[in-house]
Amino acid sequence: MTEIRKNELEGVLEIVPKRFGDDRGFFSETYNRKVLKDAGVDLDFVQDNHSYSARRGVLRGLHYQLPPFAQDKLVRVVKGAIFDVAIDIRRSSPQFGKWHAIEISATKWNQFLVPKGFAHGFVTLEEDTEVIYKTTDFYSPEHDRAIRYDDPTIGIDWPLGADELQLSPKDLRAPSLADADIFD
Repeated sequence: MTEIRKNELEGVLEIVPKRFGDDRGFFSETYNRKVLKDAGVDLDFVQDNHSYSARRGVLRGLHYQLPPFAQDKLVRVVKGAIFDVAIDIRRSSPQFGKWHAIEISATKWNQFLVPKGFAHGFVTLEEDTEVIYKTTDFYSPEHDRAIRYDDPTIGIDWPLGADELQLSPKDLRAPSLADADIFD
Protein backbone atom coordinates (compact mmCIF):
# COMPACT_ATOMS: atom_id res chain seq x y z
CA MET A 1 0.00 0.00 0.00
CA THR A 2 1.05 3.60 -0.45
CA GLU A 3 2.87 5.21 2.49
CA ILE A 4 2.22 8.93 3.19
CA ARG A 5 4.74 10.81 5.34
CA LYS A 6 4.13 14.23 6.90
CA ASN A 7 6.81 16.74 7.89
CA GLU A 8 6.99 20.12 9.64
CA LEU A 9 5.28 21.98 6.75
CA GLU A 10 1.51 21.53 6.75
CA GLY A 11 0.32 20.02 3.45
CA VAL A 12 3.76 19.09 2.10
CA LEU A 13 3.94 15.30 1.90
CA GLU A 14 6.27 12.53 0.88
CA ILE A 15 4.35 9.74 -0.83
CA VAL A 16 5.91 6.31 -1.32
CA PRO A 17 3.97 3.92 -3.56
CA LYS A 18 4.48 0.19 -3.09
CA ARG A 19 6.52 -1.68 -5.69
CA PHE A 20 5.91 -5.34 -6.44
CA GLY A 21 8.90 -7.01 -8.03
CA ASP A 22 10.13 -10.33 -9.24
CA ASP A 23 12.78 -11.61 -11.66
CA ARG A 24 10.96 -9.91 -14.56
CA GLY A 25 11.10 -6.43 -13.03
CA PHE A 26 8.42 -4.61 -11.02
CA PHE A 27 4.91 -3.15 -11.05
CA SER A 28 3.80 -0.06 -9.16
CA GLU A 29 0.61 1.95 -8.99
CA THR A 30 2.21 5.41 -8.89
CA TYR A 31 -1.02 7.39 -8.53
CA ASN A 32 -4.42 6.46 -7.16
CA ARG A 33 -6.83 9.31 -6.52
CA LYS A 34 -8.96 7.25 -4.10
CA VAL A 35 -5.97 6.29 -1.93
CA LEU A 36 -4.90 9.93 -1.66
CA LYS A 37 -8.48 11.13 -1.06
CA ASP A 38 -8.89 8.57 1.73
CA ALA A 39 -5.70 10.06 3.25
CA GLY A 40 -7.17 13.59 3.08
CA VAL A 41 -5.54 14.68 -0.18
CA ASP A 42 -8.37 15.46 -2.60
CA LEU A 43 -6.79 16.96 -5.72
CA ASP A 44 -7.85 17.05 -9.35
CA PHE A 45 -4.73 16.83 -11.51
CA VAL A 46 -5.16 18.22 -15.04
CA GLN A 47 -1.65 18.25 -16.55
CA ASP A 48 1.47 16.07 -16.51
CA ASN A 49 4.92 17.56 -17.13
CA HIS A 50 8.18 15.76 -17.88
CA SER A 51 11.59 17.38 -17.53
CA TYR A 52 14.94 15.92 -18.55
CA SER A 53 18.25 17.25 -17.23
CA ALA A 54 21.42 16.01 -18.90
CA ARG A 55 23.80 17.16 -16.19
CA ARG A 56 24.18 16.84 -12.45
CA GLY A 57 23.67 20.28 -10.90
CA VAL A 58 20.79 21.51 -13.08
CA LEU A 59 18.69 23.68 -10.76
CA ARG A 60 15.10 24.43 -11.75
CA GLY A 61 13.22 26.88 -9.56
CA LEU A 62 12.03 28.23 -7.31
CA HIS A 63 8.77 28.32 -9.33
CA TYR A 64 5.06 28.86 -8.64
CA GLN A 65 1.94 30.28 -10.25
CA LEU A 66 -0.32 32.94 -8.79
CA PRO A 67 -4.10 32.54 -8.45
CA PRO A 68 -6.31 31.86 -10.23
CA PHE A 69 -3.80 29.45 -11.82
CA ALA A 70 -1.99 28.35 -8.64
CA GLN A 71 -0.91 24.71 -8.80
CA ASP A 72 -0.53 21.78 -6.46
CA LYS A 73 2.27 19.54 -7.75
CA LEU A 74 2.94 15.84 -7.31
CA VAL A 75 6.59 15.25 -8.25
CA ARG A 76 8.37 11.97 -8.94
CA VAL A 77 11.64 10.86 -10.51
CA VAL A 78 11.69 8.06 -13.07
CA LYS A 79 15.45 8.17 -13.72
CA GLY A 80 18.19 9.64 -11.55
CA ALA A 81 17.77 11.69 -8.37
CA ILE A 82 16.92 15.22 -7.22
CA PHE A 83 17.07 17.33 -4.09
CA ASP A 84 13.51 18.70 -4.07
CA VAL A 85 12.41 21.78 -2.11
CA ALA A 86 9.07 23.35 -1.13
CA ILE A 87 8.95 26.86 0.40
CA ASP A 88 5.85 28.35 2.04
CA ILE A 89 5.26 31.71 0.30
CA ARG A 90 1.90 32.59 1.89
CA ARG A 91 2.46 35.84 3.80
CA SER A 92 -0.39 35.02 6.21
CA SER A 93 1.03 31.60 7.07
CA PRO A 94 2.87 30.98 10.36
CA GLN A 95 5.24 28.87 8.22
CA PHE A 96 5.99 31.77 5.82
CA GLY A 97 9.50 31.51 4.37
CA LYS A 98 10.13 28.07 5.84
CA TRP A 99 11.26 25.25 3.57
CA HIS A 100 11.41 21.48 3.52
CA ALA A 101 13.52 19.31 1.22
CA ILE A 102 13.87 15.63 0.47
CA GLU A 103 15.82 13.54 -1.97
CA ILE A 104 13.53 11.99 -4.56
CA SER A 105 14.93 9.25 -6.73
CA ALA A 106 14.03 6.42 -9.06
CA THR A 107 15.67 4.11 -6.52
CA LYS A 108 13.72 5.39 -3.50
CA TRP A 109 10.51 5.47 -5.61
CA ASN A 110 9.18 8.33 -3.51
CA GLN A 111 7.13 11.36 -4.53
CA PHE A 112 6.76 14.90 -3.19
CA LEU A 113 3.44 16.73 -2.89
CA VAL A 114 3.89 20.52 -3.08
CA PRO A 115 0.64 22.41 -2.33
CA LYS A 116 -0.59 25.72 -3.73
CA GLY A 117 1.00 28.61 -1.89
CA PHE A 118 4.44 27.01 -2.00
CA ALA A 119 7.34 27.70 -4.36
CA HIS A 120 9.01 24.59 -5.74
CA GLY A 121 12.48 23.84 -7.03
CA PHE A 122 14.97 21.06 -7.42
CA VAL A 123 18.57 20.34 -8.29
CA THR A 124 19.64 17.18 -10.07
CA LEU A 125 22.00 14.93 -8.14
CA GLU A 126 22.78 12.64 -11.07
CA GLU A 127 23.28 13.00 -14.81
CA ASP A 128 20.38 12.10 -17.12
CA THR A 129 17.67 12.74 -14.54
CA GLU A 130 14.01 12.65 -15.55
CA VAL A 131 11.28 14.22 -13.43
CA ILE A 132 7.55 13.82 -13.99
CA TYR A 133 5.02 15.90 -12.13
CA LYS A 134 1.28 16.33 -12.10
CA THR A 135 -0.36 19.76 -11.63
CA THR A 136 -3.85 20.81 -10.59
CA ASP A 137 -3.99 23.71 -13.03
CA PHE A 138 -2.67 24.46 -16.47
CA TYR A 139 0.50 26.42 -17.19
CA SER A 140 -0.20 30.15 -17.44
CA PRO A 141 2.74 32.35 -18.52
CA GLU A 142 0.97 35.45 -17.14
CA HIS A 143 0.81 33.89 -13.66
CA ASP A 144 4.20 32.15 -13.70
CA ARG A 145 6.66 33.47 -11.10
CA ALA A 146 10.03 32.59 -9.57
CA ILE A 147 12.08 33.36 -6.46
CA ARG A 148 15.89 33.27 -6.23
CA TYR A 149 17.23 29.87 -5.29
CA ASP A 150 19.93 31.47 -3.10
CA ASP A 151 17.80 34.02 -1.23
CA PRO A 152 19.55 34.31 2.17
CA THR A 153 16.26 35.03 3.97
CA ILE A 154 15.07 31.53 2.98
CA GLY A 155 18.49 29.91 3.47
CA ILE A 156 18.07 26.67 1.53
CA ASP A 157 20.97 24.35 2.22
CA TRP A 158 21.52 23.07 -1.33
CA PRO A 159 23.68 19.92 -1.49
CA LEU A 160 25.84 21.32 -4.30
CA GLY A 161 27.97 24.47 -4.38
CA ALA A 162 27.01 27.49 -6.51
CA ASP A 163 29.91 26.73 -8.88
CA GLU A 164 28.35 23.31 -9.62
CA LEU A 165 24.91 24.67 -10.56
CA GLN A 166 23.40 25.37 -13.96
CA LEU A 167 20.35 27.66 -14.01
CA SER A 168 18.21 29.17 -16.74
CA PRO A 169 18.48 32.94 -17.38
CA LYS A 170 14.93 33.28 -15.98
CA ASP A 171 15.91 31.63 -12.69
CA LEU A 172 19.10 33.71 -12.43
CA ARG A 173 16.99 36.90 -12.76
CA ALA A 174 14.39 35.83 -10.18
CA PRO A 175 13.72 38.31 -7.35
CA SER A 176 14.20 37.65 -3.65
CA LEU A 177 11.23 36.50 -1.56
CA ALA A 178 10.88 40.05 -0.17
CA ASP A 179 10.54 41.48 -3.69
CA ALA A 180 8.47 38.68 -5.25
CA ASP A 181 4.82 38.82 -6.18
CA ILE A 182 3.50 36.11 -3.83
CA PHE A 183 0.39 34.84 -2.04
CA ASP A 184 -1.26 36.92 0.71
